[in-house]
Amino acid sequence: MRGVGSARAAGRRAGDRFGEIEWRRIRLWGLLGVCVFTVVAAIAWFTPALSVRTVRIDGAVAVPEQQVRDLLEIPSGRSILRIDTDAMARRVANIPKVRTARVQRIFPSTVRVTVVERAAVLFYDSQDGAHLLDADGVEFAVEPAPIGVPKLITAHPGRADPLTRAAVAVLAIVPPALAVQVSEVAARSLSDISLNLKDGRTVLWGGSDDAERKAAVVLPLLTRPGTVFDVSSPNLVTVK
Repeated sequence: MRGVGSARAAGRRAGDRFGEIEWRRIRLWGLLGVCVFTVVAAIAWFTPALSVRTVRIDGAVAVPEQQVRDLLEIPSGRSILRIDTDAMARRVANIPKVRTARVQRIFPSTVRVTVVERAAVLFYDSQDGAHLLDADGVEFAVEPAPIGVPKLITAHPGRADPLTRAAVAVLAIVPPALAVQVSEVAARSLSDISLNLKDGRTVLWGGSDDAERKAAVVLPLLTRPGTVFDVSSPNLVTVK
């Protein structure tokens, strides 16, 4: 029995030594892995090994690509890990014709810029030219209006004007089949907005309330003979 116990004790000691050796090996490989990772990270962070070599710009049509590249301000030789993509996106988004901008890293060496440009939905005339408004009511350019964009008629047009914002909101909720027929949007008050069509007819829309009901009744109403179509009270529409 004494011999059996001694053998078991010897086995346990041998197992302990083996486990200790294995643990040392694990620690050694772990330390080696940390060292390798640190060296690689340092190379990637501080050296030109992962510097930006390509800039890809998507979505820029009215905005010159060179203007976007200039605003990125990517230092030559800087690692792609060290560029501030959020700051770049903010600078590009400050271009008046840009609605949103996104900047992404594509490893190992490409920066991708995705631009969503503002699109004109209305314009108003001023002494310095046509002011373009997008779907958010933002003035983003003074230049000739694109073909098909309706003209806004109101007393004090501009982003800060409640009637301008109301006109933009109304145009956004009219059915597309009607929107393409609109040549002018006249906003006299928040509850008195009318749509002058290209064929000379007029739709009295009213305000932005009851939008779904108005959208449902206006197109069938336009099939009737007449020149003035009043859907401002969609439960009691009239044609003149």
